[in-house]
Amino acid sequence: MGLFDIFTGGSGAQKALRLKSKIVQKYGEPSGRQKAMEELGKMQIPEAVSVLMSRFTVSVEPGTIDADEKDHVLELVTGFGKMAVDPVLDFLRRNDSASSWAVRILEGILPEPEVVACLTDFLGEIGPKYMRDPEKKVVVIQYLAGKDNARIAEVLTPILDDMSDDVKIAALSALGPLKYEPAREPILKLLVGEETGKRVQKAALDALAVSGFGVQGFREKVESRMVDPYSLDKSGVIQKRA
Repeated sequence: MGLFDIFTGGSGAQKALRLKSKIVQKYGEPSGRQKAMEELGKMQIPEAVSVLMSRFTVSVEPGTIDADEKDHVLELVTGFGKMAVDPVLDFLRRNDSASSWAVRILEGILPEPEVVACLTDFLGEIGPKYMRDPEKKVVVIQYLAGKDNARIAEVLTPILDDMSDDVKIAALSALGPLKYEPAREPILKLLVGEETGKRVQKAALDALAVSGFGVQGFREKVESRMVDPYSLDKSGVIQKRA
């Protein structure tokens, strides 16, 4: 047991965990939460990061205090530097909500290529498996859209089988500009699928128009899905009228 442990009645990790109940306390004086936040910010151990991240999972009234406290937690966790990366990624894995805060923290700690690599690996891990709240996948996909990493298209393609239309639409929007040939057939199958919703069909048409992929093997079914402002030219490429 170290000197810190003697004066706090346990290890730093144990003290951090004991403070969690204060961090997520929705009622009562804000000073209790805020004092706990400051204590955790001084600990500089991974467990303190994990507990601080739990503040993002609750909302308190009034909203101005809630926003200020979350901004401060963002600042505190970012101040941990690379020590915070693993706990933040673990938070992202375990929680469906507050994903945008985790991404913002990673952006504040790591260079963009490393953030992209982390989130690409993460998206590859979760794939199209069911999640009660699709927010997490949408946030990660939207962050990765337009970023430079050869694996992004590879991990996005299986996401086209996701159960959430919002996730499918986000994946289609990100895939179109990448012109990833192995995604051509999955996009076409999604477009012509009998259970595919109208919003997803339109996103698939847009992805195909942006990519310039032909519809070979699916032309007849694709023609039945054409809606304004999309059309199919003689060569089998979807065009979008400006």
